[in-house]
Amino acid sequence: MAVAVMRVNQISTAISDNVARVRDLIDESDVNEALLSAKFIGGGIDFNANGRVVVSSVEPNGEEAPKAGQYIRWQRCTGALNIADSQPKYGTEGKGQNDNTLPYMGSSTRKIVAGPGSALIFVEVTYRYQPLVSSRFFGTPTLRSESVYNVRERNTQVLATVPGTTASVCTTYAA
Repeated sequence: MAVAVMRVNQISTAISDNVARVRDLIDESDVNEALLSAKFIGGGIDFNANGRVVVSSVEPNGEEAPKAGQYIRWQRCTGALNIADSQPKYGTEGKGQNDNTLPYMGSSTRKIVAGPGSALIFVEVTYRYQPLVSSRFFGTPTLRSESVYNVRERNTQVLATVPGTTASVCTTYAA
């Protein structure tokens, strides 16, 4: 179980860091490559079949008070886990764009907000633990990790499309 917890944390950190590092312009193929890392990092725990990754690009909505807040510009997902705990916890793409329904990301004790003129890559990872021997000791708990990195050296936060590249939309569940 300790290895599974470590892998779930590694997946969230690696994906958020790698997506935030993309310079100048980000496109669907960049995000798909980062999401693919979940398959490799979580290979030993069969993450693709039992896990879910949600990547959200979050930035200030540009509204004046009282509508000022954060919004989710774009969101992409991977993994076959389809349970209530694996859904985006803080909202879906577009949330908060014209209002203050998304004042921050993260729990109420760990409020995360993008600064003016910047963006965050916020990653939520959920995994249904698969015991090696028996579920008698730990059951099959749902493990969760969240990670966030500031976007660095990117001129635009718009997610560009690439001909022939499929977007990893959050309505698809596949291993």
